[in-house]
Amino acid sequence: MHEPPATLTRRHLLLLALPAACSRDDPQAALEATVQRLQDALEARDSAAVLSLLDRGAVVQGEPGREWARRTMTLVFLRYPNVRIVAPVRRSTVDPTAPHLGLTEAQVLLVGAQGLLPERVEPYAVRLRWQREDGQWRLLGLEWS
Repeated sequence: MHEPPATLTRRHLLLLALPAACSRDDPQAALEATVQRLQDALEARDSAAVLSLLDRGAVVQGEPGREWARRTMTLVFLRYPNVRIVAPVRRSTVDPTAPHLGLTEAQVLLVGAQGLLPERVEPYAVRLRWQREDGQWRLLGLEWS
């Protein structure tokens, strides 16, 4: 016996919705999406969007992060209007023992500040520490060398 078309449609919709429902609370996917939002906001020179991703207690290279980030973005965005951030290698992980903590390690090149070539030949090694609170990842710490 064949099911009526309406029943098939509801069943198909349910099957299509299951992966979305399951991935909604995927901390790894959420962390990777947040890292991409950070990179997009930096490239768009959207200081407000960048600051919205910083935790209240964020620390950048040992300095209180929010004020430092605001000042630095203002300076860099004005001085280098064409700078792009290229991260050819980027890996984010959620701590399996503390799933509210995450880490992103990346190799980052700044391109276009004075020309088309990177400002330095070696990429910066960047470490971003994240904390997830109320389902949102916030940048807790940033270091580079």
